[in-house]
Amino acid sequence: MTETIDKQQEYLTYSQAGVNITAGNDFVTRIKPLVQKTHRAGVMGGIGGFGGLFDLKATGFTDPILVAANDGVGTKLKVAIETGRHHSIGVDLVAMCVNDLIVQGAEPLFFLDYYATSHLDIEAGHSIVKGIVEGCQQAGAALIGGETAEMPGLYQKGDYDLAGFALGAVERHQILPRLNELQPGDHIIALPSSGLHSNGFSLVRKIISNNNLPYHSEAVFDVGKETLGEALLTPTKIYVNSVLHVLRRTNSIKALAHITGGGLEENIPRILSDNVAAQINLPYIEVPAVFKWLSKLGNIPSHEMLRPFNCGVGMVAIVDQAQTDTIINEFAAASQNAYVIGELISRNADTNSLLFSGDLDLCK
Repeated sequence: MTETIDKQQEYLTYSQAGVNITAGNDFVTRIKPLVQKTHRAGVMGGIGGFGGLFDLKATGFTDPILVAANDGVGTKLKVAIETGRHHSIGVDLVAMCVNDLIVQGAEPLFFLDYYATSHLDIEAGHSIVKGIVEGCQQAGAALIGGETAEMPGLYQKGDYDLAGFALGAVERHQILPRLNELQPGDHIIALPSSGLHSNGFSLVRKIISNNNLPYHSEAVFDVGKETLGEALLTPTKIYVNSVLHVLRRTNSIKALAHITGGGLEENIPRILSDNVAAQINLPYIEVPAVFKWLSKLGNIPSHEMLRPFNCGVGMVAIVDQAQTDTIINEFAAASQNAYVIGELISRNADTNSLLFSGDLDLCK
């Protein structure tokens, strides 16, 4: 007698491996209305294709040079993840890229994002993209595509990472910095930061951990914020509109530097010619309360604060001394405060490219 045994076929699915394709498709559908808010001249089609299309001719440039930048937001992500506040981190992502474009005189045209996580949380993802859209709107850039990747096993549950990619354009004769025009006596103008921006958070988190401070505790340095976590997540300031306004009105900015990781020390020398050095008067810098609080809580001296943090200066502009007042007034017309913090001096082979005088005002 032959016994026949029917066995139900067993097989694995992609979702059992931790990747939910249906959720990913639903996520794209949900963010499409957000993405449409960033439409600008040059955009062709919408998201969902294999690549984003952009018509450079439609933007009106005559002899354009393309400028590309990509960046992330570092361990500031951990604060967003641990507090469950994801919106502002999207603004940060855009800001870190488009601010790198504008310092070369380039108008941001479009942006793409990369969002990688262990398991797709549609609500968190939607909040992140909402922030990205807000950043793109501030910068005048279109969000024309991106990538969402679920990678269980590579990321821990709840973790995610972000990367941004931006493309801009500048007319050939307007590229910055104009190194051949830099000369001793030129003024260095500071554009204030909104706070920490997206740098130095490994040190920030270490200070907070050493002092056993939960993110839901009081933000003693910022009475306008409900909690410490909210205050620390203040988004990076986007300088595109104000800088473009001044560039188009005056054409008198010789160089710009985005003050990111490495602070003033690392970023100002990147825009200097060999014959000049930057002399910065540290007491002139208007230091926001968050940096004073971190310095006191972590017992961090002035010279060490300058390495990971912007200390209140999100961007610097180098201008002819005779044009300083005009440029500061034009920034004010674009709702951007600006003030002088130093000047260029002659440099020889034995001179450092950046010199500090005095100390930061880190007292409350």
